[in-house]
Amino acid sequence: MENKDLVIAIDYGTQSVRVSIIDKNGKFLAFEHVVYDEPYFSTKPGYCEQNPDYYYNCMCKAAKKLTSSHPELLDRCISISSTCFRDTAVYLDKDFNVIRPSIIWLDQRQAKLEKKLPSLYSFLFSIAGMTDTVNLNRKRTPAIWLQENEPENYSKIRYYAPLNSYFNYRMLGNLSDSASNMTGHFPINYRKKRWYRKNALKGIIFNIDPQLMPKIVNEGSIIGKITAKCHEETGFPIGLQYIATGNDKSCEALGCGAITNKCAHISYGTGSSIAVVGEKYFEPERFLPAYSTCFPNAYTAEVQIYRGYRMLKWFLQEFGEKESLEAMIEKVAPEEIFNEKIMQINPGCDGLILQPYWGPGLSRPLAKGSIIGFYDVHTKYHIYRSIIEGIGYALKEGLDSIERRGNVKAQYLTVSGGGSKSDAICQITSDLFNLPVYKSETYESSSLGCAMAQFIALGEFNNVSEAKEHMVRYIKKFTPNKLAAREYKELYNEVYIKVYPSLKDIYKSLTDFKEKKEKEEIEVH
Repeated sequence: MENKDLVIAIDYGTQSVRVSIIDKNGKFLAFEHVVYDEPYFSTKPGYCEQNPDYYYNCMCKAAKKLTSSHPELLDRCISISSTCFRDTAVYLDKDFNVIRPSIIWLDQRQAKLEKKLPSLYSFLFSIAGMTDTVNLNRKRTPAIWLQENEPENYSKIRYYAPLNSYFNYRMLGNLSDSASNMTGHFPINYRKKRWYRKNALKGIIFNIDPQLMPKIVNEGSIIGKITAKCHEETGFPIGLQYIATGNDKSCEALGCGAITNKCAHISYGTGSSIAVVGEKYFEPERFLPAYSTCFPNAYTAEVQIYRGYRMLKWFLQEFGEKESLEAMIEKVAPEEIFNEKIMQINPGCDGLILQPYWGPGLSRPLAKGSIIGFYDVHTKYHIYRSIIEGIGYALKEGLDSIERRGNVKAQYLTVSGGGSKSDAICQITSDLFNLPVYKSETYESSSLGCAMAQFIALGEFNNVSEAKEHMVRYIKKFTPNKLAAREYKELYNEVYIKVYPSLKDIYKSLTDFKEKKEKEEIEVH
């Protein structure tokens, strides 16, 4: 057993899947990935669906390439685990067959809420001032949409499985998983790591029978071994033990060394988020739970900006044709052209302020995106930078809430995700938060965190701090520019945080108008 010193990490992302072999020093000894040809398909505008087996089959392709190229490393692997994007379920019948494609987390459909909550529950949510928040949560729950629109399919469901637990079934013949990998619109009590009873106040929101949900195990548990069938599909060794770790954001934070409440971790991914890890459970925003981390005895207080840095891709597609052409000639990414341009613009975008509510949040269920302060001096580069700054402001607002509610104070930031590749974005982040920002050596932070969680569970390190010391390295530190930090502070306090209160009635009117038009269209058809 003395030569068993490596682990395998699988990272299912929204755009691609990665398979890695990693050692106790945080070195990637082997790495393969497959970019999805079609991350999702849409049968109607705003719909985002995918067959869960498509993701698994892409993983098998990457795994086959890795295992066939590095047989000598496989002999040294002691365990395997996977981390996955969140808030996506698989609908299985009694024989574990997929009933219909998964509705993935990017999907924008909403249930009509034909079935009302019992009057007592509605009353309790009303006096707590949470009616709109609860209704938004219910509208976004795929189970409720399926009950309304596909009752025949819903009646066949015997297992309502978070996506990663289904991947576990494919690899191990075991549908169980950690609470961390069950983050999303599921009736789960994260503090106690168990399913809510069917009629519990918070459980009834999702209207999912807890008997349909998989078994929850502790992070760090060995929940099975690679089967002969999985070995044929992937090349992973038969009998290799699988350790339950956690969701992509949690693994990302661990892989960047965010392990105490003195550090706030920012993920600049398709969905952007800010998180603080600690041993104490508290709600980062009212009615928003803290999530289980990918390692035992800790929680992640997190605030997410729906779609986040996906908006930069949208902007490039819509307005970046010239820069995309220039990037092709210079053989660089179009983002690099834009990132160079935006550093010539003053902090605050010469008075242009953006609120990035591309999708409403729990604390502001009626919010919409907005840009204010236009002058004729503004260019598309100002708008591009305003998206970056707007996401930064929203994440800072999230950190303020986390610090206030948890009585904690972040002293520095770590960053990961596609946006963290840009030094320009890292510097803007440092200035806007007025905190040092550390960039990690690897951009595969989720895979690294998944490996770290395995080594911690295996007892290779005495604690999570020792794992960080051995496996996480920073390659660059960004420090705040005093003048820029002062200007951002003024804009944040005097402008940004006042925008939503000033516009919330207008947002409600827009929501009412949209719902009225949708109702009229339904009646016409």
